[in-house]
Amino acid sequence: MQTTVFPATREPKPHIKVLRAVASLELIKGVAAVASILGIVFLVHKDPGDVADWCLTVLHISPDHHFAQIFLDWADSLTDKKLWVVAGVAAVYSILRFVEAYGLWRARAWAEWIALVSAALYLPFEVIKLIHKPDLLYGGLLILNLAVIVYMAYVLWETRTAKARADSRGSPTRGLVS
Repeated sequence: MQTTVFPATREPKPHIKVLRAVASLELIKGVAAVASILGIVFLVHKDPGDVADWCLTVLHISPDHHFAQIFLDWADSLTDKKLWVVAGVAAVYSILRFVEAYGLWRARAWAEWIALVSAALYLPFEVIKLIHKPDLLYGGLLILNLAVIVYMAYVLWETRTAKARADSRGSPTRGLVS
């Protein structure tokens, strides 16, 4: 089994298992985005109102309910152009998740930064959602996201201090980029 190392020190990277767990989570997000794209493309050239009505029927939800009516009204407002825009955004999102997953799996510093920043971007939305609707699921997602943020910051700090220690000792591998 290959051991991932700090390029500046050639020491095994101690965080590889957690980084790979986060990479797996990012891979799952990317796969979910691809599944969403397929679902969106399925709706192109179809009447979204009919598809929404079918979904409500399958789920045994009466169209007379308030939220069912909101869902049907929203579906009626969809156009093929809007669907393609959403599919494009989802494609960019999935590519970012796959690239991040690859980088984290290979313990690349740039991927650790992407993970830190992208997780931090979700925080305000998660806090607002939790304030408006306190729920165990939203609380768990917030805690998971905070754990990723704190851990990525810790890994980046450890990498930086290890590199600084190696540079101060005059390491012959100075200048390599992870």
